[in-house]
Amino acid sequence: MKEVRLRFAPSPTGYLHIGGLRTALYNYLFAKNNGGKFILRIEDTDQGRFVEGALESLIESLEWAGIEYDEGVYIENGEIVQKGEYGPYIQSQRLDIYRKYVDELIEKGYAYYCFCSKDRLDAVREEQKIKGVVPKYDGLCRNISKEEAEERIANGEEYVVRLKLPRDYDITFTDLVRGNITINSDDSDDQVLLKSDGYPTYHMAVVVDDHLMNITHVVRGEEWVSSTPKHVYLYEAFGWEKPVYVHLPTVLNKTRQKLSKRHGDVSVGDFKNKGYLPEGLVNYLALVGWSPESNEEILKMNDLIEQFTFDRVSKTGGIFDNQKLDWVNAHYMRELPIEELTELSIPYFEEAGLMDRNFVEANTEWVHLLLSTIQESLHKLSEIPEKTKFVFSDDFKIEDEEALEVLKGEDVLKVLEAIESELNNVDNLDLEYAKGFMKTIQTATGVKGKNLYMPSRVALTGEIHGPEFVNILVLLGKEKILNRIDVVKKNYL
Repeated sequence: MKEVRLRFAPSPTGYLHIGGLRTALYNYLFAKNNGGKFILRIEDTDQGRFVEGALESLIESLEWAGIEYDEGVYIENGEIVQKGEYGPYIQSQRLDIYRKYVDELIEKGYAYYCFCSKDRLDAVREEQKIKGVVPKYDGLCRNISKEEAEERIANGEEYVVRLKLPRDYDITFTDLVRGNITINSDDSDDQVLLKSDGYPTYHMAVVVDDHLMNITHVVRGEEWVSSTPKHVYLYEAFGWEKPVYVHLPTVLNKTRQKLSKRHGDVSVGDFKNKGYLPEGLVNYLALVGWSPESNEEILKMNDLIEQFTFDRVSKTGGIFDNQKLDWVNAHYMRELPIEELTELSIPYFEEAGLMDRNFVEANTEWVHLLLSTIQESLHKLSEIPEKTKFVFSDDFKIEDEEALEVLKGEDVLKVLEAIESELNNVDNLDLEYAKGFMKTIQTATGVKGKNLYMPSRVALTGEIHGPEFVNILVLLGKEKILNRIDVVKKNYL
């Protein structure tokens, strides 16, 4: 039985888009579900769009997301390396291979040299637009003989090589998501296969690479549907078996437009920096355009691999909902061991200027208590500074209107003075002592329930609602509590 082989083949032209990550994920899941191989190939034939550092960033994003590939391009000790028996896996290193197959197409009459200048092509397209027809190459050079073409090339004329599509020819292929698709050759262009700089176009390189790397399934975005007949025709021209095609629906925002930088976060790095966990992002992203038969929503990578099939991929664009992402990610936040949560939180604490790694290492038990206090309420790591700032602030203010209203209660002063009195007799406000603290205040004042707890919470945190009150007492400590009560008595009562 033929080994299942899929590839993710991005261009190093910038950050990895969230839609690109989903494409890589679906390739990976299908390959692993079928016991196959997943390959990372770099398509860099458009040298004008190459962005320095994009390749490294792309690989780091896949690694962070936990999408492991079996062959392709890797970073090791800061160096780009390639592993696998079908390399090179970087297209700019395969130019001689493409040239060989371009020459074969010319010899067989499936391709031809074109000498049209950019000015002429622009003029032709402009005229076609005026006439209301779809702009495409008019075929001027289709019938130039091979001998004439070679003579013109020898004389130094600049040229490209184009695919010679037959006239009025139906090209059919099957898409696992969309079913059978037929496009007539008259609706397509004589696509450029080899550019004047000697580099192949995507259309030429992708077919040659997929064939030589034994790719069995081509999984990519739906924007490539209209180009696929040209690729299928190239397979026919070479006499090669074509792969199975899967064209994925676009990832859309809530207004059903394609996700773009203009409308917010779109790169994997954006979501990583916001503090989403790779497990949460991957879990949610898998569900944007696909649904498991089990209808589960929390699925770890192994679960996704086990359940993934293309027959449950939607034909319509998947809506990317940040609120749903937050809900999924919160599940993984709650599952984090406190040690791991602590390590992940340090960059966010440092950026907010709340504490650094040295402080964390010197006060590990206190930091663990702080994070365990807020962990249940977290959706992502970037929320940590805001949710913990109540323990750090020396400039204590109460700005919430409801909180200020609570301080107007008749028993507030009695409760706060009882807290002061009790704390003045205590040296060590530890967790064991804190558990009975409010019972002691209740006994001393006769105040109980919300009349006891709400003003106490407001006086210590400035908020009506919040984390476990026992933890708050320990986290703030005796001096800070006394200082805050003093501020409340002077400014708010």
